[in-house]
Amino acid sequence: MKLTLRQMEYIVAIAETGQFALAARRLNVSQPSLSAQVAELEQACGGKLFQRGRSGATLTPLGQDAVLRIRKILREVDDLKHTLRGGGMNGQIKLGVLPSIGPYLLPPVVHNLHRHFPDVRLVVRELNTVDLEKHLRSVQLDMIISTPEDHPGTFQIPLFREKLWAAVAKDDPLAQSAYPVPLSALAGRMFLTLEKGHRLSAIVHGLADKAQAYVSEEYQGTSLDAVRLMAATGAGVAILPDVYARTEARRGSDVHLLPIQDPAAQRDICLVLSRAPDHTDQINDLASLIIQAHANITQIRV
Repeated sequence: MKLTLRQMEYIVAIAETGQFALAARRLNVSQPSLSAQVAELEQACGGKLFQRGRSGATLTPLGQDAVLRIRKILREVDDLKHTLRGGGMNGQIKLGVLPSIGPYLLPPVVHNLHRHFPDVRLVVRELNTVDLEKHLRSVQLDMIISTPEDHPGTFQIPLFREKLWAAVAKDDPLAQSAYPVPLSALAGRMFLTLEKGHRLSAIVHGLADKAQAYVSEEYQGTSLDAVRLMAATGAGVAILPDVYARTEARRGSDVHLLPIQDPAAQRDICLVLSRAPDHTDQINDLASLIIQAHANITQIRV
């Protein structure tokens, strides 16, 4: 059986889009040509890779195993191309990022990346911590920006340590202070945070236990904006990460922001790869751009 790189790309594209038509459009080929190539491959394999139906194409168990292996092969091919081109940063990078960081940190990173490395195409996906781990292990992402403790056995480059802030309504008694708030001052209060699956949510639960406070079970935000707006109504104390507090929350007049004075009120952020890369230059270049973007944000006064 002869399996070409193009056929491998077909299979991965169908798996990611869930439809033959969308996969053909992504790869700029006709759908009949793509379907014929996949059918030929399935015949050679002696089994179906996809289950076709009205809702689209889903992977069979054979297909799931094939896609996992193919992604690894395509990654090795990309590494080879990188070596032959001399090691400069180029090609496509599929980057996963926490939604509590990505929208606020990445815009200047992408801008500088395109300015310094015009041959690089950065494809970004925002996912919660659990899904970032799944997509990294299945090679759907080349690397992720996440919390290191959630991805054991991976190659990690430390980026920065981010402190956490408390956001309260303007008429809250704490809103009269301009100083960092100790956890003891939040005893008995209700904390607001993101839904489960995010490391930030786990950190907030830990802070609540330490402060003898509690986390709302009735409201779990789908975004930091939603959490902040709930705090603005007086529903509770929103716990927000530093990058968001400095870039977004500070712009409005709906909440009062206070840094939390406690060693547990922080999180480490790393650039994470499933394994050590053959060439670290381009990874270090990207890490440097992220570190510089974060350093610039920390200069913003809240």
